[in-house]
Amino acid sequence: MFTIGDFAQYGRVSARMLRHYDAIGLLRPARTDPVSGYRFYEAAQLARLNRIIALKDLGFSLQQVGAILAEEVSVPELRGMLRLRQAELEAARTAAEARLAQVEARLRTIESEGRMSADDVVVKRTGTVLLAELSGTAASYGPEDIGPVITPLYAELCRLMETAGVTPAGPGLAYYEDVPEPSGGSGRAAEGSEGKDAIIVHAGMVITEESLAKAGATTADPSGRPGTPTATGLGFDVVTLTGLDSAATVVHRGPMSRILPTAQNLAHWIDANGYRSAGYARELYLECPPDQEKWVTEIQEPVVRA
Repeated sequence: MFTIGDFAQYGRVSARMLRHYDAIGLLRPARTDPVSGYRFYEAAQLARLNRIIALKDLGFSLQQVGAILAEEVSVPELRGMLRLRQAELEAARTAAEARLAQVEARLRTIESEGRMSADDVVVKRTGTVLLAELSGTAASYGPEDIGPVITPLYAELCRLMETAGVTPAGPGLAYYEDVPEPSGGSGRAAEGSEGKDAIIVHAGMVITEESLAKAGATTADPSGRPGTPTATGLGFDVVTLTGLDSAATVVHRGPMSRILPTAQNLAHWIDANGYRSAGYARELYLECPPDQEKWVTEIQEPVVRA
């Protein structure tokens, strides 16, 4: 048998914790000296102690731990619970990292206020392009909502294009639009309505008609409406995206999670130079190496004279 101090050492817990477990009936000592009151434990009790600690780390209260142990949780069941908790913690860590990235972006925005030179912005006309694309819906136009939607869209689009043998003829280009209202509505969703911030995310890659034709698909739009995505039978859509007559453009360097300072500096420039925004900005991904710190993206904001 072990004294409470030795047992605590082997179990990597404190003697005070063992006394508490004894007091609430969660882990009784194997023997208690009737005269001195000293507690003694057996090596076999380490198995129960390990389960108690593991279940505590899963987030269960000690009362819940006692109830679970009374049901004699098996090792496979406990392993499954631990794996589930591990996944939850990893998800929480990912969410925390995303929040920290947004905090950093806000700080960068504050630090860069007023630093954008007029030379950084170019107002120009953009060309019409043929895109292979996949679409999804994001909860808002914020980077924290767009990122989790657009990243897997591009991964799947590249996979489908490779399978079909359609080779990109230019960089990726993302564009956005409001989610259409239910039938009977018009314009943007009414203020205060549920989902009013949601937008459609279009993840596109520039292609050629020749490459598409070789894969056995067509660019014809049966609806006859320009700019309408149509199915190709290859798992992705194709759309002829009309160019912008007037776009205020600026180059953003680094990951898209830090686009906020660039976008807000562009907004300041637009306001200061007698323009106003005419829609969601497009994103032309000029360079996208594995290291996102080296990404180069052109932001194309459609503008008109104010």
